[in-house]
Amino acid sequence: MTTPDTWLITGASGGLGLALTERALAAGHRVIAATRRGALPFTHPRLTVAHLDPVDRDACRRVVEDAHGTTGRLDVVVNNAGYGLVGAVEEVEEAEARAILDVDLLGPLWITQAALPFLRDQGHGHIVQISSTGGVGAAPMLGLYNAAKWGLEGMTEALAAEVRAMGIRVTLVEVSAMDTGWATSGMRFSTPHAAYDGVREQLFGTSAVPWPSEPGATGGGTPPVDIADGILAHVAADDGPLRLVLGDGAAEQIRVVLARRQQDYSGQPGFRSGAGG
Repeated sequence: MTTPDTWLITGASGGLGLALTERALAAGHRVIAATRRGALPFTHPRLTVAHLDPVDRDACRRVVEDAHGTTGRLDVVVNNAGYGLVGAVEEVEEAEARAILDVDLLGPLWITQAALPFLRDQGHGHIVQISSTGGVGAAPMLGLYNAAKWGLEGMTEALAAEVRAMGIRVTLVEVSAMDTGWATSGMRFSTPHAAYDGVREQLFGTSAVPWPSEPGATGGGTPPVDIADGILAHVAADDGPLRLVLGDGAAEQIRVVLARRQQDYSGQPGFRSGAGG
């Protein structure tokens, strides 16, 4: 590598963001790691840590401008910051709904809008949006999380078509469960309504909210370093799909969702085989 790329990674203090920061540095890149904590558990000569609250549009703009100013370029922007919310649609309070949309959907929008002028002027760049299999399908008790990720998917698919001719690549990374604290200590919970206790029991094996977890426990799944390596390989390639599917079981989960959706449409007028002539 003759010229290291400059990576901006949000949500970089733990989980996938931290793993991606470590792997990008190991590959020789320069990383601006943005996090609400404003600190990482290590230092590195090619690492700059920036404090960022992703709901603050002005702060997003400043972080992007500073990232570009660090090396005079901005090559890869990874919108990774986000969290999960467990709650039936009826249970979710207004403040909870607005908060998850602010972080999981609008945060990536603000970062993307701030980065695009730099990438466009360069004539190259890559925006990577971290989605999940929950951005393809939906599950009971995760409706607002699914709504945020579905919104991210729709926005990003449109974006990819808008900026392709400008030399800007766009990727949606659809990951399955990762071995991080996302599903345990990193999860938020709406106040439960007794009417949905049976649904919780069936899905999670308990109606307790939040569900019990040991300190430092993870939700199981693919190690985040494996996901990070997949992203780095995809970015390093000359081209690739809009949707990058990574993680144990992710492809099968998406296959099931798409088959169910096709079945839902197939019996309706206009979707039957051979309809329309």
